[in-house]
Formats: sequence, C-alpha cells, structure tokens
Amino acid sequence: MNVLVIGGGNMGVAYAEAIAKSSFLTAGTLMIIDKSKEKREELRACGLFDVHEQLDSCLSKADVVLIAVKPVHAAALMEEMKPLISSEQLFVSIMAGVTIDTIKQGLSAVKVVRAMPNLPALVGLGMTSFIGSEEVSRLELAAIEQLLDTTGRSINLSSESEIDASTGISGSGPAYIFYFMQALMDAALKMGFDQSDARLLVGQTFSGAVELFNLSTLSPEDWMTKVASKGGTTRAALDSMDDNNVNAFIQEAAYAAFHRAEELGKQTDGKEVNDG
Repeated sequence: MNVLVIGGGNMGVAYAEAIAKSSFLTAGTLMIIDKSKEKREELRACGLFDVHEQLDSCLSKADVVLIAVKPVHAAALMEEMKPLISSEQLFVSIMAGVTIDTIKQGLSAVKVVRAMPNLPALVGLGMTSFIGSEEVSRLELAAIEQLLDTTGRSINLSSESEIDASTGISGSGPAYIFYFMQALMDAALKMGFDQSDARLLVGQTFSGAVELFNLSTLSPEDWMTKVASKGGTTRAALDSMDDNNVNAFIQEAAYAAFHRAEELGKQTDGKEVNDG
C-alpha cells in the first residue's frame, strides 16, 4: 500500500511521522507533498518520507491519500487533484468543516473518509473520530482505522452529524483544557508562585488526574466525591464553581463549537473555513 500525505503542516507531519514509525506500512511507500521549499527541505532532512513538490509526480501512485491542508484551500486543491486520480483510490480528509459530499463532488471520487483529529495527535495521544462514505468497504475502513490509530485512538461514528458533535468535544476539547490550565496558572501566580512552579503544579496535577481517570472505571463525579470532603478546601472550590454555573458554561462552549462545525459543513467551497 502506498500512502500520500498532502500538506506538511503540524497535523500532516504528525500523521506522516506516526505512520512512518508504526507497522502500518509493512510494504509500500509513504509520500508527502508540500508547496513550501523550506518545508520540503525540512521533511527530507527527517529521512522518513518520499518528499514531492508536484501532485503529478505522486498522486497517481497512492492507494490512500490523506488530505491535511487548511479547509480554505480545499476547492483549489481538489480542482488540481481531480484529473490525476482514479476511482480505486481512497481519500481521507482531516479538513474541518468539509463534508464527504463536498469532497466527492470536488474530486469526482466515491471512496472518502472524513476524520476529525485533535492536537494531541502531535504526541501520539490524539483522539480522532471518523466516518466513511458508503462506497468504502469494511476492510478499507478497518485499514483507515489502523492508520488513524497511529496517532493515538480513533472512533468510527455512524453519521457526519456525530463528526460535528465530536468537534465540540474532542476536536476543540484540548483548547478547553488549556483554558482551564491557564486560569489555574494565573491563580497560582497571583498566590505568589513563579512561572516555573505554577507550570509544574498545574501540569502535573492535570497529568495525574487524567491518569487516574483513564486507569479506572470511576466517573469524574466519583473522583470529585473522593477528593472533596465536607467542609474542606476542595468542596469550597467545587461549590464556588457550582454557584457560578461553570458546568453549564462549559457545556455551552462545547455546543458553540458543535454548532459552528455544523455551519462550516454547510459551506460547499471551503471559504472562510480556517480551523476546527
């Protein structure tokens, strides 16, 4: 199997490196293409990829094509790709807000998988949701799941609406965590800690809490009950959050991302679509 990654940005390189270092390609070639000369030189220096400058030198050789460019470039890219592809090729898009139908029409292709990764894919701890068009076989979908799993975990959803919903949870979710972390760091600084100590206190606390959650079957609410004793410091903090409707505001933020993803999906040309 030959795999082509279109786009040498953060996510494109994250997938390319993960695939190269995994057992996904026991046979075949991993190709990557980027229009930037500087980026191509950087990619060649890695020694992991077959680096290309033009689509006509690599696109027709690929069995699987991973499209990892900004959605604003989708229409122009698909126009360039269209005369070079075949009906047997499988296209995996991680372009936020670009629907399967838009890609099928733009490429005149039938085998399309739409995926929504998140930023922790950069460190092999990503969460990617995906769905394939009905023309993608179960065997092909299983292969794509293996490809996506090279950057962490993946989940095969049943509708594109769920892809939009997952954008509000996992796709945009890391930013919510960073937002909370920043707030705690700001509080630590106000309490007199220096930047280095504040970063360590917050970072290790989040790492430990996530590990506890992942290694057990307890819910977050269960863990809060374990930590918070009546009349104690943790209960004072949680009561403050409840009084300020923090839970409701977080849910509202997730729905805002979800609804924005739905709005972007209704656009057919990729214009004004810049991120997840």
